[in-house]
Amino acid sequence: MIIVERTVVVAAPLDGLVAYLEDFSHAEEWDPGTVRCVRIGDGPVGVGARWRNTSRFRGRETELVYRLASRERDRLVFEGENKTAATTDDMAFVAMSDAVTRLTYRASLRFKGLARLASPFLRAEFDRLADETATRLPVAVSARFP
Repeated sequence: MIIVERTVVVAAPLDGLVAYLEDFSHAEEWDPGTVRCVRIGDGPVGVGARWRNTSRFRGRETELVYRLASRERDRLVFEGENKTAATTDDMAFVAMSDAVTRLTYRASLRFKGLARLASPFLRAEFDRLADETATRLPVAVSARFP
């Protein structure tokens, strides 16, 4: 299993940041690996909502279906899966002031089948992607909360 974690300070109120990030289709704006992220179904976003996420990793595109597994005032958990991998994205939020929130983003990736053999060789690439996300996410959010 590969686990990466980053903490960033974001210029956005806690409730606004959680509302923005709970719609996983916004991953196109803040996740440098996401090529497309489309909601499956309609209605309000809530626990059980699903998205089809297409990501580019090491020059190849892969698709996972993500589901909002848990939503609390200060925490979001998404679970994604396809035939070769399962992932959990756990976001924890702490209000530092009315307009600033600390976000700790923890992504866990577990490969299935023969893909598990590649796991040790991909760690550095996932660390690089996590660093890029930590840089890009606050910029994307600042466009929403000027």
